Amino acid sequence: MTIVFSIYGLFILFVFNYLILKLCLRLNIKTRRQNGIFRFSNIMILILLITSYVDVLNAAN
Repeated sequence: MTIVFSIYGLFILFVFNYLILKLCLRLNIKTRRQNGIFRFSNIMILILLITSYVDVLNAAN
């Protein structure tokens, strides 16, 4: 279960980072501001993935 969820989490992070990069390029956001956007979005996505993993573990028991 852990391996499957880890692969799923990496896939989700990759897709969201790709979409955020396309958004930043389309809106012509400066590189310095892009770093903050990526940091914020990655932290939020990581929090969501961790909480969903804990929820799945609790539902399995």
